[in-house]
Amino acid sequence: MSQPSRGPGGVDERTARRVAEEARESEWRLPSFGKQLFLGDFRLDLIHPHPRPDPATRASAGEFLARLTEFCAAEVDPALIERRSRIPDGVVAGLRGLGALGMKIPERHGGLGLGQFDYGRALMVVGSVSPALGALLSAHQSIGVPQPVAMFGTPEQRDAWLPRCARQISAFLLTEPDVGSDPARLRATAVPDGDSYVLNGVKLWTTNGVVADLVVVMARVPRSDGHPGGITAFVVDMSEAGVTVEHRNAFMGLRGIENGVTRFHDVRVPADQRIGPEGAGLRIALTTLNTGRLSLPAMCAASGKWATRIAREWSAERVQWGRPVGEHEAVARKVAFIAATAYAMEAVHDLSALLADGGRGDIRIEAALAKLWASETACRVADELVQLRGGRGYETAESLAARGERGVPAEQLLRDLRINRIFEGSTEIMHLLVAREAVDAHLAVAGEIVDPEASAGRKARAAARAGGFYARWLPTLVTGPGQRPSSYKEFGPLARHLRYAERASRKLARSVFYAAGRWQGGLEYRQGFLGRMVDIGAELFAMTAVCVRAQADSSPAGPILPPAGERGPGESAVLLADAFCHQARVRVAELFDGLWRNSDATDAKLARAVLAGDFAWLEEGVLDPSIPGPWIGSAEPGPSRKENVHRTIR
Repeated sequence: MSQPSRGPGGVDERTARRVAEEARESEWRLPSFGKQLFLGDFRLDLIHPHPRPDPATRASAGEFLARLTEFCAAEVDPALIERRSRIPDGVVAGLRGLGALGMKIPERHGGLGLGQFDYGRALMVVGSVSPALGALLSAHQSIGVPQPVAMFGTPEQRDAWLPRCARQISAFLLTEPDVGSDPARLRATAVPDGDSYVLNGVKLWTTNGVVADLVVVMARVPRSDGHPGGITAFVVDMSEAGVTVEHRNAFMGLRGIENGVTRFHDVRVPADQRIGPEGAGLRIALTTLNTGRLSLPAMCAASGKWATRIAREWSAERVQWGRPVGEHEAVARKVAFIAATAYAMEAVHDLSALLADGGRGDIRIEAALAKLWASETACRVADELVQLRGGRGYETAESLAARGERGVPAEQLLRDLRINRIFEGSTEIMHLLVAREAVDAHLAVAGEIVDPEASAGRKARAAARAGGFYARWLPTLVTGPGQRPSSYKEFGPLARHLRYAERASRKLARSVFYAAGRWQGGLEYRQGFLGRMVDIGAELFAMTAVCVRAQADSSPAGPILPPAGERGPGESAVLLADAFCHQARVRVAELFDGLWRNSDATDAKLARAVLAGDFAWLEEGVLDPSIPGPWIGSAEPGPSRKENVHRTIR
């Protein structure tokens, strides 16, 4: 029998998968629209009528948002942050004074006690003026110390740490130089020593880590007597001896982000600063991310709103061939895409956030789909905005302003948004994460059939279970409300799109069943198929969210959010939703076609040949700027590479 393959870190594939599987939430205690969507069960009742913000909290949240908006407009200079790659201390102090560091922290612990929805609206405001500021606040509150302590900490830990988090900045430290999305290879260690742990290791891409006062660190506790061991979460005070920030990283976007490399050398961490039991670190991290990921759709929605404004103004003012460019079809298509998508991104975020606040459903798939879809879509919006503005889209805002034009940072938007496809789970990892949850029902009843370690008896019992499950399930995929013209009639002109989404949901479930039968255990390696499957579900979720939102915004009860001016969305929301759904249906059709007609096999074959060096000749005739040249060590201004790597910031 062949041995499991081992990666560069010495961890075999089977072990890596086992670690990831043990960390995920295996039970579904609450209903989930996203889970049922992939099973062909279009549970519109789980999200319609559209949940609304709690009126009791809207007044206080509205007052805070008004103060935050006024502060950002008057005190934050986004051009300065971009130019200096720093957030001024005065801006951070001002946000602290407003309570913005404690937006999600309960009032009894010194915070504002905002729910996920109002927290997201605040991130829209901050992120619209400076995405680096949005990253600072979200990294602190969405995945930093406050969220895991609030969810998994003891009462004593919450009393000790949350009041500090309402005033101080925190960070989340998981990634290492050789460890990204494969936590089985985690090398940081926390060795028990009496009533403490001794922490050693290096963490990379520590957003806020350069300026944080408190951090959550994931480290491996070795198994020993009285210690079950495993990856474990700790709260660490950055003032402790042995903590060193070795480097502040620089990126293509988010120029003001405080992200770096942090080293822990024999740092003593008291046992009462461990969050949860030993070995629960990854589960804590993944559970925290279920809602933590929603910060990214919030800021993507903000970018869509701003892009819509710039696209509208530019396309109406710029004249080519005797009429505004927005009246030419080639440009009109871009304007329509930007506006319709902006409304959809807001709808997807708000629905997911309000579902999280309601607590009546399991939103792990909805949050993952929202993050995946919004981060990919926002990049397309920014790219279209740059194209729409032409040379002025590619020129920096500083250069535009220097020669007397309006400094529109369109190219910066494109650079800043690009990280969202990587942050908090790359697109590729999100595809695999959602796909695993989407096929959970199939694995629960039939997984042992293809498990190489299962005995013949277990396989036989699994086959019997699977037969009963599929005998009941498959007939439900034949017909449904989507085939009845009278279904969803309360949605008016949007009913046809919901009928389409219902039919597409059943078609998607049938496709997953066919794929499982065709590839069986090999389905997990068909990442092209799984990615398209998830993207179809994401588009269907967005279509449903936008229809439900438009129906609510145009209802007699009034819009989900009161309008800032005299005019609310009204029937114009239906027009936006209708346009978006037409666009989404084109994308869904292409994705369905791509499930079975694609170049995945030939691409994989070619990639293997490339990795083997078969096409090294293709790389000849150019220079590689990443290889140091004679200029290294010359009298250029600034620290040398060696000095920069070992520079201590703190």
